[in-house]
Amino acid sequence: MGLNVFSLFLTFSIASASLPDLGYPGWTCDPSLYKKSQQVPTSAHSVRFSDIKIIGALGDSLTAANGAGAPKGDPLAVILQYRGLAFQCGGDSSLDEHVTVANVMKKFSPNIMGYSTGIGSANVWEVSKLNQAVPGAQAADIITQARALVQIMQNHRDIDIKNDWKLINVFIGANDMCRYCEEKENGIHSKANWKQNVTTAIQILKDHLPRTIVSMTGMFDMRMLRQIDHDKYFCDGLHVFECPCEKKSSFTNDDVSQACHLYMDAQQEIQDSGIFDTSDDFTFVLQPFFNGITIPPLKPDGEVNLDWFAPDCFHFSRLGHANVAKHLWNNIVQPVGSKNHIVNLSDPTIPLNCPDATCPFIRTTKNSVDCSKYFTA
Repeated sequence: MGLNVFSLFLTFSIASASLPDLGYPGWTCDPSLYKKSQQVPTSAHSVRFSDIKIIGALGDSLTAANGAGAPKGDPLAVILQYRGLAFQCGGDSSLDEHVTVANVMKKFSPNIMGYSTGIGSANVWEVSKLNQAVPGAQAADIITQARALVQIMQNHRDIDIKNDWKLINVFIGANDMCRYCEEKENGIHSKANWKQNVTTAIQILKDHLPRTIVSMTGMFDMRMLRQIDHDKYFCDGLHVFECPCEKKSSFTNDDVSQACHLYMDAQQEIQDSGIFDTSDDFTFVLQPFFNGITIPPLKPDGEVNLDWFAPDCFHFSRLGHANVAKHLWNNIVQPVGSKNHIVNLSDPTIPLNCPDATCPFIRTTKNSVDCSKYFTA
């Protein structure tokens, strides 16, 4: 590492360390929840959190954590992919300092592998590991990401494709939405096309990754962006390039919201169809906590809390990733049919929940109906 690069990295590290964050020091659950199954489960509906050996992710710049550690007022740092802070798959530090789904999973499965660390792109294994998210990706692009993820896992000597249980996180849709107004409903960003692209990507995982649970983070209502950058001319100017449809005045708030809800409906339809519950060793679960949120995180005085965002007012800051990760985790431990569809992003005191000791499995459509049938002797 050259001196200039080292100095730049050190500057970012020092600045990042002072940014607001959210951790849960000393977080513990009922001791029974940390136990692995006596025998490796054969059903996706009887997988304990401690049974998961592999964690991965597909998505766009939000999953790649662009700008998550960017110093305030430095929009150029938003190009950096702070994958170690990513809400689904980041593994920098520990849960005491920073919430991510991967950091919570370390509590249950200390040897879990696949989480990303540090700063870098998807093709740098030492950083990305199994977080294959690519900035700028749309739903069609996670098909390629799914293939890449499969290939990496098939070729990795420490991954037992047939026997290791895997948790793959998916979050996609923001970039589709930012181009939706250019194509309208019958274009490439239509609900039907978006749904087919997501389905194709998940099918690739199903075809090649036995013993896998796919957890998809629900789409969010992007009309929030217009509240976030209101009267913030710097952010407003950046969004012209980052999200053209947000800046198109003829594409109203209602238009934005309705289009986002079409994607939400598509996700729900994929889960409800049961097409990924046709074999016992694979399942798909939607985590819909974002769906009903229309208000961005606010300060007590009612102003938008920009601590939650990177300097471009679009991507999540490290605090934003931790906050999102907390609500995503809480969704994961809630049964299907009883998951939160709206949460209060402004309240940092909302607890990080433990799995249900009476149904200690990763919640799926089937074990949410009758958990008792998935206990083994």
